[in-house]
Amino acid sequence: MVGAGAAGLFAALTAAQQGAMVTLVSARPLAETASYWAQGGAAAALALDDSPEIHLQDTLTAGRGLTRRSAAEVVTNEAAARVRDLQALGVHFDGDRQGHLALGLEGGHSKRRIIHAGGSATGRRILRELSAKVAEHPRINVLEGRRAARIATQDGRATGVVLDEGALTARATILATGGAAALWSRTTNPPGSFGSGFLLARDAGAALADLEFTQFHPTAVIGVPGREGFLISEAVRGEGATLHGPDGERFIDELAPRDAVAHAIFRLQRETGAPGAELDMTMVDPGRFPNVVAALREAGVDPTKQRVPVAPASHYVMGGVVTDLDGRADGVAGLYAVGETACTGLHGANRLASNSLSECFVFGRRAALAGLDEPEPGESDAAEPEHPIAPPPTRETRTAVWRLAGLERTEQNLRELLNDPHPLARLVAACALAREETRGAHARAEFPEPDPALDARHSVLSAGSETPSFVAWL
Repeated sequence: MVGAGAAGLFAALTAAQQGAMVTLVSARPLAETASYWAQGGAAAALALDDSPEIHLQDTLTAGRGLTRRSAAEVVTNEAAARVRDLQALGVHFDGDRQGHLALGLEGGHSKRRIIHAGGSATGRRILRELSAKVAEHPRINVLEGRRAARIATQDGRATGVVLDEGALTARATILATGGAAALWSRTTNPPGSFGSGFLLARDAGAALADLEFTQFHPTAVIGVPGREGFLISEAVRGEGATLHGPDGERFIDELAPRDAVAHAIFRLQRETGAPGAELDMTMVDPGRFPNVVAALREAGVDPTKQRVPVAPASHYVMGGVVTDLDGRADGVAGLYAVGETACTGLHGANRLASNSLSECFVFGRRAALAGLDEPEPGESDAAEPEHPIAPPPTRETRTAVWRLAGLERTEQNLRELLNDPHPLARLVAACALAREETRGAHARAEFPEPDPALDARHSVLSAGSETPSFVAWL
């Protein structure tokens, strides 16, 4: 298991509970991964007036004609059961005065179905509980401060992982290394989220897909020293916060899907020259979001009395390692990917808020169970690579990706990005260049409308290919 975010921890616990011996490799100490900072909750149809079918329809609508229906059905059908699993592991979710789960509303959801733990401290609370369970489990060995250098293979099968020091063999290797949103210079993600798992899987022979679809979170703080890029949870808008332009007027339905809100703010910036929008959360109970309020006050902004300047920032990459509905990586037997590392097609062209945390638990469990049936590994090539397979991006690359592959892309800019020294930056440019349309989180200036010929068709980069092909997924 490589990665100790929500997906990796849950998969490790699932496998260990089934009797497997698990080694968990984490570059950072437990509970310090990107999942730790997640303010959003998990989406599940738990209310009496909700159902998996309604949740499914909301997911399909948000995905802008690109959501893989089978993947969405898996998540919407299984999310509630995974919430109960988390509760059994000791995770305490917020409740109402009657003792029932307090369900929040976020953009794109037609029902209240977002569960939180500690308001905007959901990621922290969940990872704290899961990390404690992992640390004390007798069948899980945790290697902190270690990095995967490459996937060990034999005859097209993953047989383990080569580390920065030594190597591990395993019947199943699960990548849960997070996403790639930190490849953009303005981001809500920690620096380590630059797509290392994508490049490790590609080096082993796996396919990647949908790298052009980067979700820009609309309400990341701008212009506040010490809090630049700090994410203000969508749940704040679900509780009544409003967005205002420089004239003081509201300009967008705050609960529209994220791509619509982000692009509305982007247009506002372009048309008015304003650095961003202003988020008014003075009418929101500060007790619901104590972490957000405290962080802003520490930076000199009191959100209970004044509006907060916000603008879009790179937040989540819908693309990743192509997998089936049990997390198996396309092209490499014995290799799995889960969470933001994977591309199941669940999110389509625009992720529905809080589906990603549910995805971690649903597919983390499915991958762990599937991995139990893999054969024992044989001998493999465990040599360290001569050059880093997944190097961190330089400051220059991150600046270039933000400038050339931001909220609106052009052919000229993308062709310039094709020359960047970082391999993942070039692959992002190739996918964005190939998709000649505007759909969800991907916007091309020359092609402002969706192309019906690309409905349900995903941009797939097979192993070794620098040019994607468009493939329909069932």
